[in-house]
Amino acid sequence: MSKHIKRGDVYYAELSPVVGSEQGGLRPVLIIQNDIGNRYSPTVIVAAITTRIQKPKMPTHIAFEPQGKIDYPSVILLEQIRTIDKTRLKDLVAELSDDKMDEVNHALSISIGLESPSFSRKVKVK
Repeated sequence: MSKHIKRGDVYYAELSPVVGSEQGGLRPVLIIQNDIGNRYSPTVIVAAITTRIQKPKMPTHIAFEPQGKIDYPSVILLEQIRTIDKTRLKDLVAELSDDKMDEVNHALSISIGLESPSFSRKVKVK
């Protein structure tokens, strides 16, 4: 079965086995990889989502309300990003809005060091 995976989609994925503090088990993940990679690569870049935190605690956390098949308030953990094989993806459960993805992009830029969490300025790489 071929899935049409898009950036901003939320799928359930099996993330185990894990090591240390990595998020594991069957859990929702947000697709953050670009759509060209989503179409042609056998892998996909995702961010883990949790329902165990009720509000964001870090600048890399983005909250969202129940939607689609996600029944609880959740937090996207943009410090918990990883590449997984597409066979780990199970059911599509939600699609995030463009506005929510703008928040994700900002948090992701903080997570990977393109932007400072205390300022809204870009870090220039020379």
